[in-house]
Amino acid sequence: MALLPRRYFERYVEEVARGLVGVEIHLGGVTLRITETEAYGGPEDSASHARFGHTERNAPMWGPAGCVYVYLCYGIHNMLNFVTGPRGAAGAVLIRSCEPIEGIELIRERRGERAGTELLAGPGRVGEALGLDVGWSHHDACAGGGLEVHEGEPPKRLFVGSRVGVNFAEKHDRDKQRRFADGATTWISQSNGLIEGP
Repeated sequence: MALLPRRYFERYVEEVARGLVGVEIHLGGVTLRITETEAYGGPEDSASHARFGHTERNAPMWGPAGCVYVYLCYGIHNMLNFVTGPRGAAGAVLIRSCEPIEGIELIRERRGERAGTELLAGPGRVGEALGLDVGWSHHDACAGGGLEVHEGEPPKRLFVGSRVGVNFAEKHDRDKQRRFADGATTWISQSNGLIEGP
């Protein structure tokens, strides 16, 4: 499957988030198929890290598109995001869940010998399965080498819903349908609130 080009990520964040469901992440002998994503806009999105403006932590969000943004959540979980839109738009897509394609033994080793959807259903689990840390921020996923994103198998049914864990955001942002999931797999973090989308 071909490496996704930068123009793929230069689109509006929701369009990229929808499109990433089904594509593959390749890194160090591990291949994952993305099954669930969330779209986060720029400074106008009160659920986004960009709401604080440009900071040292969120600097990768400001571009270029196709680069990686990894942030540490609760001092434990490394969360994988891909930057979208024109430089300075600060859009990013969080990878919430995946299913394993290759490297299952390495994934289990990193995930403490867990099995089934516990391996990859949740953004912190994805980061751990790939062996990520914040040092991967700014990595160019479109350049080839290291972490790469390749074409994959699109979902037959796409489900949509509101984002998870954004209770701090303004209500209109909490209610936005910006979570996207493969409706034909159990490899998603949580199914509540998801409905079949257009």
